[in-house]
Formats: sequence, C-alpha cells, structure tokens
Amino acid sequence: MAEGAQFTQAGTETRYEVFHTDCPARDVVDHVTSRWGIWVLISLQGNDLRFYELRESIRGISEKMLAQSLRALVQDGLIWRRVEPTTPPQVTYGLTEFGKDVGEPLGELFDRITQRLGSRDEE
Repeated sequence: MAEGAQFTQAGTETRYEVFHTDCPARDVVDHVTSRWGIWVLISLQGNDLRFYELRESIRGISEKMLAQSLRALVQDGLIWRRVEPTTPPQVTYGLTEFGKDVGEPLGELFDRITQRLGSRDEE
C-alpha cells in the first residue's frame, strides 16, 4: 500500500483502509466503539430522545462525556440533533439512516450477550 493511501479500489467498490492511521472510517469506528458511543446508539434505537432522557437512560455517564459522545456521533453522521427555540432550549437526538445501519448489529450483539448471561438468580 502506498504511504498515505486511505482507500483502495476493489472492482467497482471503494473500500477504506481502516488499519491506516489517517483513514476517516477509523475515526467513526473509534467513536462508535468508544465507552459511551455504543450506549448512545443503542439508547436511540427505540425513540428519539432529549439530552436529559439520554443521560437518564445511560447510567454512569457524565453530562460532559454525553455531550462529547453526541458531538462526535453527530459529526460522523450517525445521529441528528434538533434544537427547539424554547427557554431553555430543548435538544432532541435521533438516529440517521447511517446510524440505524450501524446501530442494528450493535443492538443484536447486546441482545446476544444478555441472553447468554442468563438470569442473575442463576449466579
């Protein structure tokens, strides 16, 4: 691979070189698989949520980390952000089509893990 190459042509399909440090797809993968990014995507699968609803649904996340995660996922095009001009402003987040595509297998992974763990009573 040539130095600095970020994607290759495979037939008619362009593929990113995700193992290359300058690959833009690598940043998206990092944001999705970050400690909080995956939980944001899973939380938004059912409904669009306001900031405080997201914070309440993801136990243990600070407002700062939620804001950072949301900012990165919005920038990556995985979630959208809508601000209602009220006092105080109401900010709502939801999944884009890209976010739904990425979030679906994450939800399935979560379901598989929780099913295999079994009941807490069995421990």
